[in-house]
Amino acid sequence: MSANAQVDTLIHAGWIVTVNAERQILTEHSLGITDDRISHLLPTATARQQLSADQILELPEHVLMPGLINMHGHAAMSLFRGMGDDLPLITWLQDHIWPAEGRFVSPEFVRDGTELAIAEMLRCGTTYYADNYFFPEDTIDIIRQSGIRSQICFPILDFPTNWGDGPDTFLHKGLALAAQLKGDRQIMVSLGPHAPYTVSDEPFRKIIAASEQHDLLIQMHVHETATEVSDSERDRGQRPLVRLRDLGLLSPRMQCVHMAVLNDDDIRIVADSGATVVHCPESNLKLASGFCRVHDLQQAGVNLTLGTDGAASNNDLDMFGELRTAAQLAKAVSGNAEALPAHAALEMATINAAHALRLADRLGSLEIGKQADLIAVDFSGLESQPLYDPVSHLVYATSRDQVQHVWVAGRQLVRNRALTTLDTDAIRARARHWQQRIIDGQQEAAGQ
Repeated sequence: MSANAQVDTLIHAGWIVTVNAERQILTEHSLGITDDRISHLLPTATARQQLSADQILELPEHVLMPGLINMHGHAAMSLFRGMGDDLPLITWLQDHIWPAEGRFVSPEFVRDGTELAIAEMLRCGTTYYADNYFFPEDTIDIIRQSGIRSQICFPILDFPTNWGDGPDTFLHKGLALAAQLKGDRQIMVSLGPHAPYTVSDEPFRKIIAASEQHDLLIQMHVHETATEVSDSERDRGQRPLVRLRDLGLLSPRMQCVHMAVLNDDDIRIVADSGATVVHCPESNLKLASGFCRVHDLQQAGVNLTLGTDGAASNNDLDMFGELRTAAQLAKAVSGNAEALPAHAALEMATINAAHALRLADRLGSLEIGKQADLIAVDFSGLESQPLYDPVSHLVYATSRDQVQHVWVAGRQLVRNRALTTLDTDAIRARARHWQQRIIDGQQEAAGQ
């Protein structure tokens, strides 16, 4: 390397958790960013001698790590945060969420709710999120402005919604969006059938054909509750996963969300298919949906990832909270304290998710040549002392408030906890506008 090589940004960090194949943790190392990529990883003493930079950050008590990837959510539903709490899933959906969606969801609602969600996620250290909601075409400008990355899974259901009159319309609109964004490095469009109980066989066949023809990923809620599984066994004579397998839906393109009700045969089916599982522990706990058998899935070789679900059922979009809950819950469910150790949990929220998105050559770990999607977490506080293992701290002893800096493609989106691309005051004002509008609408509906 030539002396005084120039980089755009040079970060001198106390620790760098790479999440590479060797699970390397680098102490007193520096990371250089040139354009949108990681160009240098080297000891800080060497970096000070050999590199010059337009921007230099001294972070001796911070850990650098890959940006977190939230593999499932409904971003716009942040405007429904706290509505219909403490209810089972079906009651929550049928009596509260679906009526509210019918009354309020519009392009304006989706834009404002998505911006609120993205602001929260960025401040939590999330640099890529998967979204499944109506009017996905109206979220593009918000995603572009914010700088975050996204997998947009356009919704497909058997029945009409505010976005269209049925599955053929949903497919037509979503595939047009996929064609528009084909090859985009910030936004990926995927198919988002809602669930086995809301999509019939013929739309599923069209979804499979579209996935194969256009090389699109699929994300769907699967085996979320015992009721979903028992109803399928009663009405169809088979469990939902067996039906999906027989239809040909399960494949490495498939992302199965929740998977909270599994038997041994279900786990074998998923493992054989190469599909990914998206674990949403806190949403599953809150809705009493069930317990994903994370340890057994991991032992079977299934690719495991992590998601928050929407803020209406969580009620936050905090991936550090999900990391801790996932690691602890896996131990309790399996009765094995060695289940889902800290580094494996961290991989769920980083490199495993990148594999599910088929982007592991670009994202999910801090390695030279990869995109500079990374976050800096502050370990200087009393709550982080003493420090023996930074990965243990990230999973078991870190809160989202410790995220100080966030970069996506080398662009700094959070600086000292402040958003650089979004107007916090304006987002707060619009959220409060919707709060009052929804309260007024609920009171009006109750009076009728």
